[in-house]
Amino acid sequence: MTVNIRIIVLIWGEDMYFLSQEERKHLLKGYLPRSREVDIAEELRGWNWNEPPLVPIYDIKLPLYEIANKYCDTGRDVYLKRVENVKVQPNTDMITGSAFHGILVSFIVKAKKLIYNLGVDEYTKIFDELKVPDYNALESQNSLLDATAYESIKSKARLIWEYEYAQAVGRIQDVLARQPYVGEDSLISLALPVIVEQKLDGSFLGLSRYLSADAFTLSEPMVVDLKFGPKKDFHRLTTTGYALVMESVFEFPVNVGCIVYGYFKNNRLIIEKDFHIIDDELRQWFIEQRDDRMRMIYESMDPGVSENCYDSCPYYGVCH
Repeated sequence: MTVNIRIIVLIWGEDMYFLSQEERKHLLKGYLPRSREVDIAEELRGWNWNEPPLVPIYDIKLPLYEIANKYCDTGRDVYLKRVENVKVQPNTDMITGSAFHGILVSFIVKAKKLIYNLGVDEYTKIFDELKVPDYNALESQNSLLDATAYESIKSKARLIWEYEYAQAVGRIQDVLARQPYVGEDSLISLALPVIVEQKLDGSFLGLSRYLSADAFTLSEPMVVDLKFGPKKDFHRLTTTGYALVMESVFEFPVNVGCIVYGYFKNNRLIIEKDFHIIDDELRQWFIEQRDDRMRMIYESMDPGVSENCYDSCPYYGVCH
């Protein structure tokens, strides 16, 4: 199963949230111009949330992941949770995802706090203190893990922190070198232009009004979803869902998505990116998924056990 971390961000730098110079060129000279030329059907724009096919067919509010995640191909995991009220313990994949999400959020927040509290002139002290990882997100779930799993997740979380640290130091030093009179707030906006845990109201589209995007900034918007695990075609449903939500809330077009895949090999963090246009086909697929999930819940329709169950599914013991 893939570990999911959802992000909405314009990517300009060179870490897990940001792009390399080569990827930036592909974005600026390729995907963004192409995305502006794509003829998206007006009825599939999020700002038309009050008209079919976007208008919700039932008065049900769903978290976006219950629509976009298709690891259970029948959707019985959603049925068991929402209709049968089955409670399950988070599995290792869920805990890992929470830990990796927490380490990324903690890094950005800690970096900003240090800049505000210590000031621009104390940048060497900022770098020294920022080097120390914050494992609070992992420690809070320590009781759910055995010692081996805990140490494995912690070592990978450290790799993520160290990678983010190296890239952030480079970005901060670059701004300081180019802007001799920069202040704390301006330094943060230039070197760390990300709002973490940005809240979005998805209720216009029948989604939760308490959606939380891991990171957010506005300019030429692109939706990004960070995942740790094998690639799946339905991963693009998450970027599509958030694009529709952004369009419904802010009323500007969001046409580009990117899935960032992180995995670990030989004690290294490896990153690959899947850029894509959020076209009519993806938008229709997301809407169909939303309507199917709503109908299943509203009519209490058990979709049956999947023939392709994965062993780590938290509902595996219930279905089998």
